[in-house]
Amino acid sequence: MRSVRIGVDTGGTFTDVVAVDEQTGEIVTTKTPSTPANPADGFAAGIAKLGELDVSAVVHGTTVATNQLLEERIAGLGFITTEGFEFVLEIARQSVPDGYGNSYFWVKPPRIVPVHLVRTVGGRLDHLGAEVWPFAEEQAVEVARWYRSRGVTTIGVCFLHSYANPAHERRMRDVLAREHPEAVVSISSDVLREYREYERSVTTLVDAAVKPAMRRYLADVSARLGMPFSVMKSNGGILSAREVAHQPITTVLSGPAAGALGAALIAATAGHPSVITLDGGGTSTDVAVVIDGEPSITTEGSVGRYPCKIPMIDLVTVGAGGGSVAWISPEGTLKVGPRSAGADPGPLCYRRGGTEVTVTDAHVYLGRIPPHLLGGEIPLDYDAARMGVQALADKLGLTPERTATGILEISAFNQANAIRRLTVKRGLDVRDFPLVTFGGSGPLLACRLIDILGLPAVVVPPEPGNVSAFGLLTVDVKNDYVRTHVTRELSLQAAARIFGELEGQAAEALDREGFAEPVFARSADLRYYGQAYEVRVPAPAGALDEDWRAEVLSRFHDAHEKLYGYAYRDDPRQAVEWVNLRVSGIGPISRPAVRRDPYPRIEAEPASRRVVFEEAGETPVHQRAALGPGTVVDGPAVIEEYGSTIPVHPGFTATVDEYGNVEVRRGPAEARG
Repeated sequence: MRSVRIGVDTGGTFTDVVAVDEQTGEIVTTKTPSTPANPADGFAAGIAKLGELDVSAVVHGTTVATNQLLEERIAGLGFITTEGFEFVLEIARQSVPDGYGNSYFWVKPPRIVPVHLVRTVGGRLDHLGAEVWPFAEEQAVEVARWYRSRGVTTIGVCFLHSYANPAHERRMRDVLAREHPEAVVSISSDVLREYREYERSVTTLVDAAVKPAMRRYLADVSARLGMPFSVMKSNGGILSAREVAHQPITTVLSGPAAGALGAALIAATAGHPSVITLDGGGTSTDVAVVIDGEPSITTEGSVGRYPCKIPMIDLVTVGAGGGSVAWISPEGTLKVGPRSAGADPGPLCYRRGGTEVTVTDAHVYLGRIPPHLLGGEIPLDYDAARMGVQALADKLGLTPERTATGILEISAFNQANAIRRLTVKRGLDVRDFPLVTFGGSGPLLACRLIDILGLPAVVVPPEPGNVSAFGLLTVDVKNDYVRTHVTRELSLQAAARIFGELEGQAAEALDREGFAEPVFARSADLRYYGQAYEVRVPAPAGALDEDWRAEVLSRFHDAHEKLYGYAYRDDPRQAVEWVNLRVSGIGPISRPAVRRDPYPRIEAEPASRRVVFEEAGETPVHQRAALGPGTVVDGPAVIEEYGSTIPVHPGFTATVDEYGNVEVRRGPAEARG
């Protein structure tokens, strides 16, 4: 029996599964509909479709935490903070969405914990961690009993300056464990040992809010699987489910992070080290930028309206997936998304009770996807899509073809705007980056994105619907640790002590994961004195001396100039301030190889169907597995496979490279030389 490693990515519409043979490198893929009511059902069904295998490891990308936050299913959450700071969540930050022009109309949304569930405890630490007032133990006991009497069993704790000294928070946790033992508790010094009390508070509360659901889900999956498994984290690493259960906030962008990493590896192997990745699913589209093989990392991310300052791959998510609903605004204009029909009931063409036209219905009506999904496992009802599009067209006063085309055009512009947010708004020229598009719906709008953004090419990997699941098998075990240490005169001895403590924490965690020889990656957040936010730069390994300090400062000046167009490298009047010291502990794994010509070859069989591009016409349909390396397909055409479809518009050319990727470009192949 073959020994395999399995990656399982649960999306909003489908659960994707990839198995890699550890001896031969052979890759087997499959998909199954997701089960939103209990995602563990889809997880188990996906693995069952692979048949009897000797499974050595399972890595899982999950949306349980993400969906809970996006749907704002948060109730009965308590917040304990320092006496006198009970309104930290209300004060928040001064920024208003969409700029100050919106400040007259914007209504601040409800905070994650309503004021009547906030309690304070006396005691104070200064910014260096020294105790100013002692911890008020009796008051802490009263607070714990107050929550117990009201049945509040999920609690976040964030005391002022606990990043410098966690002693008071740990005493509060001990009191809660003694007085309110059924409570699930998160303390900020465990979740995010970094300054800025508002972001630290919300991040801690998000961790507490998703902890009960994540623990139940991980326990359910573990019971069904009957073996330990790992979970993808937002920072681009994985960790055992046992460890993730203690800090579930690290999984809030689990699946999308895996997709970006898998696409980065595939693209780099094919000679594209710097790309934009676009993961088009049933519910949403996730976009990331990869430079020199590495996706960008940020700690300024958010999920829904909740800021989460944990390290995560820098992603922009928009509600522009295959299940995104087309609707008419009160002004009478056509809109698409962000609401989605999801997997249940799904688009009209699924015939599962859906009542609204979706992007998938528009593709079906125009003939751009086949009358079935997953090789025939999910039949699609063309007549249901046609009637839905016709009814919407009648309301708009347009033809059905123009209505369906308009739905896809709006979806394409939604995706293009997400790409612009990660490129143009950050000083990158989108025309310098090929786009790697994957996910079940990712390749469907490739040609329109080339025209809208001026992209040089779109690369569609083999089995695009399973790239995120493949990405799960390409990443190392990784933990991140941070300590705030604000100073303009960095003591090398103090920095060495902090790095040593962080590396000790990382080594201890990785030892529990079975890594006796971990790898440590240091970094630091710096800024010019007087600035409000920092720039993170990698810091060299080894002993800390004056050369080490000079190298980090040089990297900061270079990074600042690249980001903002200026630096004060040679201006002694502009002091540099050190803010945070960071360590990533990495347990390296063996990655599956990206294989050349990965498809089992099949014989080409001539086929065609009616497809609407600029106009309707009988259009050639190609099976991707019949297209060998070097094959060129001129549009109009459609390239189909088990998990996805590539519509090649008139005036475009699709070329298969030696790794089985399809590169779509504007113009005929011979014109490009």
